[in-house]
Amino acid sequence: MPDLPPLALYIHIPWCVRKCPYCDFNSHAAGPDIPEDAYVSALLDDFDRELPGALGRPLTSIFFGGGTPSLFSAVALGRLLDGLRARIPMAADVEITLEANPGTFEQNKFTAYRALGINRLSIGVQSFQADKLEALGRIHSGDEALRAAEMARRAGFDNFNLDLMHGLPGQSQDEALGDLRQAIALAPTHLSWYQLTLEPNTVFWNQPPQLPEDDILWDIQEAGQALLASAGFAQYEVSAYARPGRAARHNLNYWSFGDFIGIGAGAHGKLTAADGTVRRTWKTRLPKDYLNLAKPFMAGDKVLEPEELPFEFLMNALRLTDGVPAALFTARTGLPLAALAEGRAVAERKGLLLADPERLAATPRGQLFLNDLLQLFLT
Repeated sequence: MPDLPPLALYIHIPWCVRKCPYCDFNSHAAGPDIPEDAYVSALLDDFDRELPGALGRPLTSIFFGGGTPSLFSAVALGRLLDGLRARIPMAADVEITLEANPGTFEQNKFTAYRALGINRLSIGVQSFQADKLEALGRIHSGDEALRAAEMARRAGFDNFNLDLMHGLPGQSQDEALGDLRQAIALAPTHLSWYQLTLEPNTVFWNQPPQLPEDDILWDIQEAGQALLASAGFAQYEVSAYARPGRAARHNLNYWSFGDFIGIGAGAHGKLTAADGTVRRTWKTRLPKDYLNLAKPFMAGDKVLEPEELPFEFLMNALRLTDGVPAALFTARTGLPLAALAEGRAVAERKGLLLADPERLAATPRGQLFLNDLLQLFLT
């Protein structure tokens, strides 16, 4: 059996209080009663069917994404985590992240989450400005966002991320940097800071708001990165910045082509088999179908052919600012480094890839033109 990648678990909770106009995730407005018990039972059944693919590996991280997972009670999440612990070993230092919306914060609830072993939060702030939050369709206020960070700390979370957007409708550079300064002042260990983009199948795609001009967006990006660096946040991925030692382990595993089981409505997974075959999977998307026991959880799967693996690997690895050791390509794909030789030579010649035989890493120019760089490895 080849050395297998580390294994993580992604759990999708698909309900939100309200669907945001920019959101293209698999999220659905919650009714008055979320079927917590039935959904937890379905998640555990789903995991049971995925368990053989773990091949004896412990979980190194768990990530509750959504949707708004913090709509679920601590009782429901506790039952789920207990069920998982009874089924699979977990690393002693397993990272367990829960996405949370500031509008769902209650001190007792988050203290109970921490007692369950959830040890990292990702708080969806997006902005602290009332007009920007209204334009984004968020249910919380700037004051609630400030209180959420304080409540997280009081609940015992010493590791939390703030999710923040820039390039918002009508936003000036001063407003964008004001948001970033406010986020830094809350002393998170991690910041996800990224530009709003208009995605298909969203309200904003069909009714586009007036976004800042390209030159303003560029100035925001440059000034914001300098501000983050001066505050001690190192950029380690396209939109991820962390204090030393606080990079998100779950996401690092994903970007380094590690394995992850995906459970929940619309969840995606990627698993390496004992023979080295790499397979991607995706689950039934609509919650009502996912909860229908007469229907399968699995909506589809695809075995990645050898010729697809170089692009799939690099699509993730080259998002990392420092890239990855070149040897990881063979460890994760089973292919020799020679499979990258032609594209690598062209990319180095164009100044998009570092000319380092020991690493696969985009140059600063390559990070700016990542899509162009990846195209060189398409077969």
